Amino acid sequence: MAVRIRLTRKGRKKQPFYRIVVADSQAPRDGKFLDIVGTYDPMQDPAAVKIDSEKLDSWMKKGAKPTETVESLIRKYGSGAVAAA
Repeated sequence: MAVRIRLTRKGRKKQPFYRIVVADSQAPRDGKFLDIVGTYDPMQDPAAVKIDSEKLDSWMKKGAKPTETVESLIRKYGSGAVAAA
């Protein structure tokens, strides 16, 4: 079972809101997940990103790999710089 850290979409039509979740790579985008690591709200100016750095580090040490989008969010907003929700 390959584990990925990826986004799952919430919110209404034309008002997206995302959760950063840890899920099996073969699970559907909005399907089952193992843990919620953070949130991403692109509708705010600037975009609001909250990441629980302890959970993120823990899952990455266990072998979970982030998707390209999540990796760019981590690089841009920093897992340690953003306070846990």
